[in-house]
Amino acid sequence: MCSIKQNLEQVTSQIDSAAQKCGRDASGVQLLAVSKTKPIEAIAEAIEAGHRQFGENYVQEGVEKIAHFCETHPDLEWHFIGPIQSNKTKPIAESFDWVHSVDRVKIARRLSEQRPNNMPPLQVLIQINTSGEDSKSGTGFDDVRELAAEIDALPGITLRGLMCIPQPESDDAKQREAFAPISALFEEMKASRPAFDTLSMGMSGDMDAAIASGSTMVRIGTAIFGARDYSNRP
Repeated sequence: MCSIKQNLEQVTSQIDSAAQKCGRDASGVQLLAVSKTKPIEAIAEAIEAGHRQFGENYVQEGVEKIAHFCETHPDLEWHFIGPIQSNKTKPIAESFDWVHSVDRVKIARRLSEQRPNNMPPLQVLIQINTSGEDSKSGTGFDDVRELAAEIDALPGITLRGLMCIPQPESDDAKQREAFAPISALFEEMKASRPAFDTLSMGMSGDMDAAIASGSTMVRIGTAIFGARDYSNRP
C-alpha cells in the first residue's frame, strides 16, 4: 500500500502528464486534497508531505479540523466543497478560506454578512448544476450570470470562478463534452472580471478530461487518502 506522500506524488505526476498532453503549464492546475471523512492523522501526513490545500464536505467535521491545525499550521488553505444549508453558513463563513458550492443568492448574502470583519473576504465559486436535476446541488446554467452580478455587490465575499460536478462518465469524449459548456462560460465571464480565475472541475475519474477542458483546480480524495468510510456518518 502506498503512503499518502507517494499518492500525492502520483497524482501530481498525473496532473503534469495531463497538462503536457494538452499543451498547458501544470502550474496552472492546483490540487485540492479532499479530506472529508479522513482522520486528523491522514491530513497531518499530507501536510508533512508538503500539501497545504484541503477540501471538506461536512461543516462540523471541517471546522473541527481547521481548529485542530490553526495554531501549528496557519498556512493551510481550507475549502468547503459540499452542499450548503442556510443554517450552516455561519461556521463556514467564520472558518473556511474558500467555498466552492454557492448556488443561490440567499447563501451568498449570509456568507457575506457572517464573514468576520477581521478576516479577508471569503473566496467563493458558483456551483453549476450540469444535469438540470432538481435533486442535484448547483444553480441552473442560465442563472449563473444573474447570480454572479448579485455576488459582485456583496462586501464580505469575492467571486473567483465556477465549480461543477458532472454526471460520472467513463468515456473521455463524453467527459469533455460535459465540461465544454462550463469552460466556455468561465472564459466568457473571466473576460470582464479581473478576480475570476478559478475553474474547479475534475475528480479522480475525470481529471485528465477536466484539465484538457481548462480546469484550474482538481478535487482529488480517494487517490490520495484511499477509500472513504461513511459508516459513522449520520
